[in-house]
Amino acid sequence: MAASVKNNPQNRPPESNWRNTLYTIIFEADTPAGKLFDEVLILSILLSVIVVMLDSVSSIAVRYGNLFYILEWVFTILFTVEYFLRLICVGRPLRYATSFFGIIDLMAILPTYLSLLLPGSRYLLVIRSLRLLRVFRVLKLAQYLGEADLLIRALRASRRKITLFLFTVLNLVVILGSLMYVIEGPESGFTSIPRSIYWAIITLTTVGYGDIVPETNLGQALASVIMIIGYSIIAVPTGIVTSEITYAGKYSKGRVCQNCSFEGHDIDAKFCKHCGARL
Repeated sequence: MAASVKNNPQNRPPESNWRNTLYTIIFEADTPAGKLFDEVLILSILLSVIVVMLDSVSSIAVRYGNLFYILEWVFTILFTVEYFLRLICVGRPLRYATSFFGIIDLMAILPTYLSLLLPGSRYLLVIRSLRLLRVFRVLKLAQYLGEADLLIRALRASRRKITLFLFTVLNLVVILGSLMYVIEGPESGFTSIPRSIYWAIITLTTVGYGDIVPETNLGQALASVIMIIGYSIIAVPTGIVTSEITYAGKYSKGRVCQNCSFEGHDIDAKFCKHCGARL
């Protein structure tokens, strides 16, 4: 897209030229400028998260609290500029603002500004809670990984199969938990069906806290069966997602639609399947 604009400058107004250039730098990682932009953003995100973590350590915050405060505002201003630049260069700003990464971008900067609106010592606990939301910056890293979109599309494609799988597991733990309640009873700690279902869940997932254990031979036999079933069940969602990742990898394209920021087009696609814009 950027190359066609350069070859045909008369087809677009000057404003489109700089917007396309800005879009290429921010959203495309296959150019030197785009790679440099991503590297700077990744480093900034990591440093800002480290600052948040260190600021939560009292002994360190006492000595370097002022430095952390300054760095926090530097990172906030940097991410604010980045957020508005993204809105400026996309074709549909509202669509990006309400997308997953757009919301994450907003959550990365909003708590710092909200803390200014809550002055006073009695609100310090509230401000501290808001500042914890800054760890959402680490989620911004996902949009700089090439495989992130592939994984997201694979999860979306497999959501119905996973939903059916979870529904089956839910029915299974209800049945097994109720059966264990009948077999063991309150004497062994299975005081109610919900508590027995809780035991069935931690046993089926092979977590096994050990706070509730069957004491009868029949109960222990049923628990053994549930443990064996648990090992086979764990592999099911992994296989579903893996197959979808393989399929998505064969029919995906790294190019992002400049108009709606949608990724994952067919290899031979010339137009965006989401908004119809030319790729």
